[in-house]
Amino acid sequence: MDIRAAKENDPAARSKFEIWLTYSGVHALSWHRWANRLYRMHLKLLARVTSQWAKFLTGVEIHPAAKIAPGVFIDHGQGVVIGETAEVGTGTVIYQNCTLGGTGKETGKRHPTIGEHCVISAGARVLGGITVGDYAKVGAGAVVLKDVPAHATVVGVPAKVVRINGSAEGADLLPEKEDPVVKELCSLRERMFALEAEVKRLSETKKEDDNEDI
Repeated sequence: MDIRAAKENDPAARSKFEIWLTYSGVHALSWHRWANRLYRMHLKLLARVTSQWAKFLTGVEIHPAAKIAPGVFIDHGQGVVIGETAEVGTGTVIYQNCTLGGTGKETGKRHPTIGEHCVISAGARVLGGITVGDYAKVGAGAVVLKDVPAHATVVGVPAKVVRINGSAEGADLLPEKEDPVVKELCSLRERMFALEAEVKRLSETKKEDDNEDI
């Protein structure tokens, strides 16, 4: 199923044999299936050694306890990290340099659950024991720290919902429209204009006083 998923999601793929031979994401998933089996057999050290060997070969680091459904596609693969309690649903596509990790402050289920047929774009960070709903899309470079609704598109740092079902309608954007950084920059700009006007006024006043003294 992993090879078929790669064929369906990558237009550059010419044959299943080519995918089996050259796709590091497919190789990483194959190694993970074996490491996960060892982990469930309580051969945890051997499972960890297998996962680290797979990381060396493919550039993809997947904890052997992570639950990854059949039919997931890791495109390019380099730099992908998937944590111990992460879960990834079938049909999901994960691009290079993505992290499904923890925040460092949680115990138990501390890594995300990714639904079915999601897209995690290049460089995205999905952190904590959150849920990304089915068919959701995470934009490139986004940092996701809270649950993502099904069929939603999220972008930014921290990630915000910009679309649901392909439309901005119903995306509950009102609380998130105002960017605090932009607001602060605008405030500083207005303050700068006010200070420049004050300096100009004081300069003109001083010039008039100097002329009167003469």
